[in-house]
Amino acid sequence: MAPSLVISDPHPRVRQLTISRPERRNALDRATYGALGAALSAAADDDDVGAVVLTGAQGCFTAGNDLADFQDTSDTGEPSAGLTYLGVLSTFPKPVIAAVEGFAVGIGTTMLLHCDLAYAGGGARFRLPFVNLGLCPEGASSYLLPRVAGTKKAAELLLLGELFGAETAREAGIVNAVTAEGGALDLALEKARALAVLPAESLIATKRLLRAATAAPVTQALHLEAESFHALRRGPAAQAAFAAFFKKQP
Repeated sequence: MAPSLVISDPHPRVRQLTISRPERRNALDRATYGALGAALSAAADDDDVGAVVLTGAQGCFTAGNDLADFQDTSDTGEPSAGLTYLGVLSTFPKPVIAAVEGFAVGIGTTMLLHCDLAYAGGGARFRLPFVNLGLCPEGASSYLLPRVAGTKKAAELLLLGELFGAETAREAGIVNAVTAEGGALDLALEKARALAVLPAESLIATKRLLRAATAAPVTQALHLEAESFHALRRGPAAQAAFAAFFKKQP
């Protein structure tokens, strides 16, 4: 079986993490979350890595969490794989640049709020369908999205859960810029190369200072959202939504 995360070093001091489950539109299952967290932890400890690029294979960023995992209502009392990954991403000390093509759904959008830079191809499509699935926001999006998009826009995106395009994502502060379709990875790698040659200590110190005021609130939001999210996930409305989703699949 092919790995669900492809790790490469396309340029000196640049680590590329490519989510690769194309048969599921790169949906994130427990194994992929674990691989992402482990790869980020390894990059944090590797002095030969100056910046990380996060992207998805075959023209799709990620369709979000694999809903098959959400149908499991057993409760082990341990943090979910997604929450553990988000904890690693939100505290990663080096620059992370996201390259988004195709779909970025659910956590595929909320994880961008933890990336330092993010670029989207013109055809990228975003959605935060938590309420539609009987769930609530995750990834500290209830805290971070109003900060970058404003409260009204955040409410629109999180409450209605409608599909929106790359320009709306740029206007809402979710991505920095929109490229021609298929050009997001090239731009992300260009920015990563520029960052990777800068003094590592200065980059790390600057990122730490940029996030100092929000570090504690982000951690608190991650855990508060997770409590509500997983209570709702086990509830009848969410389980019915998951069942309906799979019923529509070919």
